[in-house]
Amino acid sequence: MVLHPRVHPSLYNRRISFLFSPSSRNLSTASLSLNSNQTVTEPLAKSELESIVLKQYSHGKFYNLLQNAVALPSVLLTACQNLSSSAELTDRVSRRFSVDEMGREIREGRFDIPSCCVGFESESLVLPNLKLKVLIEAVRMILEIVYDDRFATFSYGGRVGMGRHTAIRYLKNSVENPRWWFRVSFVREVFSDRNVDRLCGFVKEKINDSLLVEIIKKLFEFGVLRIELGGCDKGRGFPQECGLNSILINVYFDGVDKEIHDLRLKMKLKNPQEDATGSDSVFYKPVNVYAVRYLDEILLITSGSKMLTMELKKKVVDVLEERLDLRVDRVNTSIHSAVSEKISFLGMYLQAVPPSVLRPPMSEKAVRAMKKYERQKEVRRLEIRNAKERNRKTLGLKIFRHVLKKLKQSNGYKCEYEIENEVRDIFRSWGEEVMQEFMGSLEERWKWHWLLTRGDFLSLRHIREKLPQDIVDAYDEFQEQVDKHLSPTQARKELDDEERRVEEEEEQRYAERTVQDLTKLCMKVSAPEELVRKAVKLVGFTNNMGRPRPISHLLALEDSDIIKWYAGVGRKWLDFFCCCHNFKMVKIIVSYHMRFSCILTLAEKHRSTKREAIRHYTKDLKVSDHYGSEEVYFPLEREVKMMGDKNLSDPRPVDGTLSLLLIRLASDEPLHSCAASFCERSDTTMYRVHLLQNRLQINPLDEEKWVRGMGTIHSALNRKCLPLCSAHISDVYLGNMTLQDVDGSSFIDLK
Repeated sequence: MVLHPRVHPSLYNRRISFLFSPSSRNLSTASLSLNSNQTVTEPLAKSELESIVLKQYSHGKFYNLLQNAVALPSVLLTACQNLSSSAELTDRVSRRFSVDEMGREIREGRFDIPSCCVGFESESLVLPNLKLKVLIEAVRMILEIVYDDRFATFSYGGRVGMGRHTAIRYLKNSVENPRWWFRVSFVREVFSDRNVDRLCGFVKEKINDSLLVEIIKKLFEFGVLRIELGGCDKGRGFPQECGLNSILINVYFDGVDKEIHDLRLKMKLKNPQEDATGSDSVFYKPVNVYAVRYLDEILLITSGSKMLTMELKKKVVDVLEERLDLRVDRVNTSIHSAVSEKISFLGMYLQAVPPSVLRPPMSEKAVRAMKKYERQKEVRRLEIRNAKERNRKTLGLKIFRHVLKKLKQSNGYKCEYEIENEVRDIFRSWGEEVMQEFMGSLEERWKWHWLLTRGDFLSLRHIREKLPQDIVDAYDEFQEQVDKHLSPTQARKELDDEERRVEEEEEQRYAERTVQDLTKLCMKVSAPEELVRKAVKLVGFTNNMGRPRPISHLLALEDSDIIKWYAGVGRKWLDFFCCCHNFKMVKIIVSYHMRFSCILTLAEKHRSTKREAIRHYTKDLKVSDHYGSEEVYFPLEREVKMMGDKNLSDPRPVDGTLSLLLIRLASDEPLHSCAASFCERSDTTMYRVHLLQNRLQINPLDEEKWVRGMGTIHSALNRKCLPLCSAHISDVYLGNMTLQDVDGSSFIDLK
């Protein structure tokens, strides 16, 4: 029996036939760049979209953005392109709905929001269908152009190029000598009507468009747009998160950002930069205030006293409670020492440490290994030199034998080509290389100098008097040349000077490191090792002894899907924690625990041993596709070793991939279109959603049993079914696609 999702009954109590206010129909649409009869076939570029929005700017505000920008068919088609990267997008959109008709409904106030909502009766969850998602994406694009350049520089999240790793890079590279810090924690609660009214008031300060504000209010009213502060489900690709959440949170906190920015400027004016370059013994430490905000996570750092940090905390908390009407958790919003205490931020631990902790000097074992490597290089270099000399000798003998043979056969050696110059150049180059090697060897010079100067009987006076003067002068000149070119005294002096210079440089570096450790503090970012290991154990990658074990819930999947699921989780973890100091721990978990857990799962599925599974799939977990070619999805060991924080991005956390399982159903359900946005493939398979918290029967709010800071997909979607094609189910397993990219009306109840 198939039960399609129904609209939540509470939506009918909120006026199902939602229409815009009658005054909207009297507004002029003369400024539209495209009329309703015009057909748009191409999405807009970013510059074209910006020009459309900026045309509505006048006297410090934007006017009628909904009618003159959002409702344009070209803007709606651009929103469709952002939701799907498939080709022939115009045809795919036109077969689902008409962007011209949709734009006309928005302009005339006939767009019915409740009919585009999909409610789930058992839980308070409302998801938008594809048409409403296009409208939400169009509004988001317009708001991004209006606000993105006006946000503070320390505002991260929901912005292009301003993600988690960008914030971490700022903390690692720009924060100097942190002493005290605190993280603002909010009481976990959903935005109330007062917060929504304040948010709409902030929007009205920059945008004069009552229709746009009305749409935002209706999205909050019908439950499509839901903001919960103090939670851990923002910016993670969960389906319960609306596309407008990030931009609206940034708009809501923009006033606090400006207040913090003013406090930082006042602090800089009170503590101006002093020029201490004249004396090397003076270390100037200015009092600075650093701030980072990622959506609703706020971190403030000071390099001053604790009293200064307490005053800063009081001002920030007062602004949040009085101006934004938010409830701050004052117990968890406490001041900590940056040196002696770690603080959790963006799913990682921060701590102030001396520079030597981040860049430690080489240990004795490493020094011995490097010296051994240098000796091996010297041996290889000597072997290459000996082989080169041997080849030169062989080639020279061949040339002489050939010339001698020609001379014996004829009265003179004649050839059509003159090779005398070429041979002379070859021997000259050989001689120069031999001399360079000889002059660079102190032992060879010492040996030949001793051979040429021993038995110096011509220096005796009674011998010199009996010899002709020409012989004596020639001998003296020869002796001068020997002392000039072969005397090892000058070479030994240069070698001693070089050794002395190396020692002095090493002492200078040691002194600089010591001074830096005493006068400077840097930011150390580390992955929460205990939480990662708890998550590994909770999901079932390891047993109580910490050894890899199979996951029985994955046995129903295909071999390739099992490997893809493990690969998606592993790559998500590697991408997220690549900027951490203890990244090696995450590499070990992925390369060892997850890899062998996957091998054991495959072995248990086929009732074989671990050795047989490794022999079949190899340690790289190779799997063959339908055409017989081998593919590798799991990161290779060499690839994992080479990973680091060189190329930082803004990846989503692993929560969505880790807590989601899609199990294929063996049923005779009629064919459905793929649930992914604007995918028209009908060769789909029905999959049932299994969530980790429901499978383990654990409340995610219970931090003792659940992993603290790990978000979850809404429980209302547990055991719901959705059709997916082979390409998109592969993207889901690999973590390239989340349930947020799925049409909310595609979920089906199968009993």
